[in-house]
Amino acid sequence: MSLKPTSLKKGVIFSFDDQICESLDYKQKVMARQASNVTVKFRNLETGKISNHTFIGGENLSLADCYKQTVSYLYADTENLYFMDQTDFNQYSLARDVLESKYLFLKEGQEVILLTFNNQPLTIELPKNVALKVTISPDVVRGDTTGSVLKEVETETGLKVKVPAFIKVGDLISVDTSSGNYRERYKEN
Repeated sequence: MSLKPTSLKKGVIFSFDDQICESLDYKQKVMARQASNVTVKFRNLETGKISNHTFIGGENLSLADCYKQTVSYLYADTENLYFMDQTDFNQYSLARDVLESKYLFLKEGQEVILLTFNNQPLTIELPKNVALKVTISPDVVRGDTTGSVLKEVETETGLKVKVPAFIKVGDLISVDTSSGNYRERYKEN
């Protein structure tokens, strides 16, 4: 399938120079009367090498031909994260450094999409949002109610998120996995 450089937002898996790559950062520069330039920071998923490349708006790329399967996150050790396919019980491991900060959005038993190429696991796709429990939440200074007061909390996975002042320890919050930003607090039943 054909892919335009303007589609290379963060997390898109594409083929470039016969290598499978994941877009890490994307910047578009539009110039008058000319094609736009798209500078993409990407990781080669087979070698782990991080590179930058500027594509001209009219170039054609292709989506990587990866196999996607749903797996459950099992656990992590100091170097790897482990996943299991719930249908055939095959287990897969990925190095922490390959996943960058994606592991901070994972809880045991959570389902994610595992991308493999030639039976080798490459990376995971996270859901758009995840629910995480707040474990550390500092108190807000009394009387500081001007504007939108934000504080940094830590979740059960170790992820640090800026949230509104009313969030407290034990609250369940929704976090956007693409930006790491707070979305909302889940209501208690």
